[in-house]
Amino acid sequence: MLFLLLPLLTALFPGGDSDVGFEDPVSFHLLQTSTFNNHSWVHQGSGWFGELQTHSWNRSSGTIIFLYPWSRGNMSNKELMDLERLVQLYFMNHQDFYISQLMFKDEYPFDLQVAADCEQHSGKGFLGLVQVAIQGYDFISFQNETWSPSPMGGRKAQKACNLLNLNQVYTNRKHWLLSYACPRLISDLLDGGKAHLQRQVNPEAWLSSGPSPGPGHQLLVCHVSGFYPKPVWVMWMRGEQGQLGTQRGDILLNADGTWYLQATLDVAAGEAAGLACRVKHSSLGGQDLVLHWGAPQSALGLILFAVIVALVLLTGLGFCFWKRWTHCEAPYSVCSL
Repeated sequence: MLFLLLPLLTALFPGGDSDVGFEDPVSFHLLQTSTFNNHSWVHQGSGWFGELQTHSWNRSSGTIIFLYPWSRGNMSNKELMDLERLVQLYFMNHQDFYISQLMFKDEYPFDLQVAADCEQHSGKGFLGLVQVAIQGYDFISFQNETWSPSPMGGRKAQKACNLLNLNQVYTNRKHWLLSYACPRLISDLLDGGKAHLQRQVNPEAWLSSGPSPGPGHQLLVCHVSGFYPKPVWVMWMRGEQGQLGTQRGDILLNADGTWYLQATLDVAAGEAAGLACRVKHSSLGGQDLVLHWGAPQSALGLILFAVIVALVLLTGLGFCFWKRWTHCEAPYSVCSL
């Protein structure tokens, strides 16, 4: 969404040198999705620093949502209002260009996706790129001060590029955003979000059985959750020998910003004994997390078991007291003797 936001964002976020050590390259992404239905449209947008979402767009109120205090910077209320008006104006111009000038109104409904990316590469400076897609297919892109059509974009993509390249002010602005404004924004986010981005959160792990892969086979599942940062190593082991059949799923984002991963292993029935899941993560300080199949589960599992037992006991005691109380209320009950 929002590559037009970067000039104002840059003015509001003073740049600075950063000594934060992050994996190369460091990137910032602005993503926009617009859905056009007849004469109405819906815009959604978000800003991502690497794989962490830092900004979003409230389409109901037309306001920017800063997901962390440091992603807002020192923005005053007036500056925030100016920025939001700029976004609203961008959406109006955006709608006019793709519907009125390119005549996409004949193809309702349609979806438009825009991604503006800039990356900081050690020793190579910054690389910037804007990509536009229609209905999920590449349409046009912008890099090195030039708009270029996608081979799949057809005549409309060529027409769009001709119109945009003739608008020198618009083209120069895009180049400035990607080559100057976005790098300064990255520097500011590195400085402001250092404590958050460099935090270390230990993973929790537990084992379970998955759906049977077939007759005579068993699926072992190792769950690893709650870790940060994202890089993690998980492997099923037999002693010190990694099991090549280990299948790792996608690393998924938890609601609290930490990550989740599961690793599975298909084994023949009766061969699970002696297997273990080993987890390596930067937060563990070199002390790998090892869970042995068939061994008692983690302290978290024991705590949950203890809580369940306590609830069962309390329920049983409550039921006994209730029966005694109702019995004592009967005439000539044993309680009165």
